[in-house]
Amino acid sequence: MPGVLQEKVAVITGGTSGIGLAVAHRFVREGARVFVTGRDTDRLEAAVWEIGPAATGVRADVSVLADLDALYERVREEAGRVDVLVANAGVAADASLGAHTEANVDLTLAVNIKGTLFTVQKALPLLTENASVLVIGSSNSARPNENLEVYSASKAALTNLVHNWARRSRERRFRVNLLSPGPTRTPALLGAVGAGADRFAEATVPLGRLADPAEIAEAALFLASDAASFVTGAELFADGGYTRA
Repeated sequence: MPGVLQEKVAVITGGTSGIGLAVAHRFVREGARVFVTGRDTDRLEAAVWEIGPAATGVRADVSVLADLDALYERVREEAGRVDVLVANAGVAADASLGAHTEANVDLTLAVNIKGTLFTVQKALPLLTENASVLVIGSSNSARPNENLEVYSASKAALTNLVHNWARRSRERRFRVNLLSPGPTRTPALLGAVGAGADRFAEATVPLGRLADPAEIAEAALFLASDAASFVTGAELFADGGYTRA
């Protein structure tokens, strides 16, 4: 039986680990061809090998517009279109008030806001009619973490961008939605928090645990697929109830 993304072309930024990698795996199992990006060449090659022959890796830093131009030129040459775009790349170089540095603020805003905006804008010429654009936000947009002030603000900005872009759905003929995960068992989270991540989830997430990246990928698949054909401008919190606790 054909998968729900059979013969679709998907672009996934930040697809070398965590949620992005899980989304790439899930899309491929549903028949998609995926282009994944990452800033580190070795990690990118490892991810492509892991995903399999349906994956193409393109080294790109989404905060560098020339890299995005090269990404979409590669997609245009090899696939000719984009049916699903997942703007997932993001960073959390952050602190609390009194400890911010200009470099970390610039990096967070450049990747999370500027990078997401131009990831979507530069894809426009390749988006097919009824394409699905999926922006990966965060539960921090609604429930900010005191040590992730700028990151939380940057994810809140994505909510505003998506709501504005959705108003163009009639003109542009694409759907755009925001998927906001809660605390998820990713290398980035575990590297920053370690064993404390599980204790944090037990104390703050109503479901009492971290999400697995594969669970977030299932939500991404829904929004990317025709099952969500009348959904645009929505924000789906896949957070175990974290933002409502």
